Amino acid sequence: MKSVVIHAGGSVTVEERPLPQIEAADDVLVEVISSGLCGSDIPRIFHNGAHFYPITLGHEFCGRVKLTGSAVNDLQLGNLVSCVPLQPCFQCEECQRQLWSQCRHYRFIGSRSDGGNREYIVVPRSNLFLLPEHTTPTEGAFFEPMTVSLHTMQLAGGCEGKEVIIVGAGTIGLLAMQCAKALGARSVTAIDINPERLALSQKLGADYTFNSAEMTAAEIRTAMDSRRFDQLVLETAGSPQTVELSIQIAGPQAQIGLIGTLHRDLLLSSSTFGLILRKELRILGSWMNYSGQWPGVEWQQAVRLFEQGSIDLSSLIAVQAAPQDYAEAVSALAGKPMSGKIMLDFSVTDKEQA
Repeated sequence: MKSVVIHAGGSVTVEERPLPQIEAADDVLVEVISSGLCGSDIPRIFHNGAHFYPITLGHEFCGRVKLTGSAVNDLQLGNLVSCVPLQPCFQCEECQRQLWSQCRHYRFIGSRSDGGNREYIVVPRSNLFLLPEHTTPTEGAFFEPMTVSLHTMQLAGGCEGKEVIIVGAGTIGLLAMQCAKALGARSVTAIDINPERLALSQKLGADYTFNSAEMTAAEIRTAMDSRRFDQLVLETAGSPQTVELSIQIAGPQAQIGLIGTLHRDLLLSSSTFGLILRKELRILGSWMNYSGQWPGVEWQQAVRLFEQGSIDLSSLIAVQAAPQDYAEAVSALAGKPMSGKIMLDFSVTDKEQA
């Protein structure tokens, strides 16, 4: 079978690998159809950030059930499933409290083990989310990244009636913006330094947009003054500058949900730190996308949002290609962030865009 393999030093190759076999009673063999490149994969590819090499990445994938172990009785051959990549132990005290993301002994598909950027993968039944029949494979591959922001909204007590501000209009930010809009936000604001992303934000329903490369934090805060209460600020870019900006623009007693992962140290001035105290800000750390009964209410929310037609994915995808074209698109990043989602699609052939 074809597998997109990452070697140390940023080499992305398409290789033939053996077909994986079912070994445990709860195993499921999945034929992968669609898989997305995550921003967290870029350090693994280009900056020696993987746990081991060579590695097959892919934790945002969707496929069809091809074979099940003897203990799996709730999946049928041909069912469309989405990967739930976290593998908690289900035994530690954190797991007993349903704090899945804080499991002391977790594993993770596509990071601590080979992932779904290959034609077939075997995973335990608990790591598959059964999708409704009308779901498309592309939608299925977006369940994992979409539930990331839904988890933060869950931690914040929802976003209904709130002024939701998205700092960073990348894939996660644009998904968060659409989710917030559909879940009853009073208004949604997008902030970014890229005019094209801001234009896309408006197309996807943002009520307000601000370019933080052209406006100071004080100017943005002044522009939002009439909407300064009941704010939920979602920081999705994962840079020290955007975390600081989130604090500076936040209104009184705003909630700030930190979603983006930093790869450089955050150094706050005493005056910026003082704003956290003076404005009595509620800082919410958010890690992954699971809460309540496994895998979590976020995954059911994603089903409803797709069923309602609330999420536009077509504008978010830059590349949707077969293995070789996908590998070339990933290599071309050369360590830089994506400008639009790069998708691996086994249903198309090389040089044929989906």
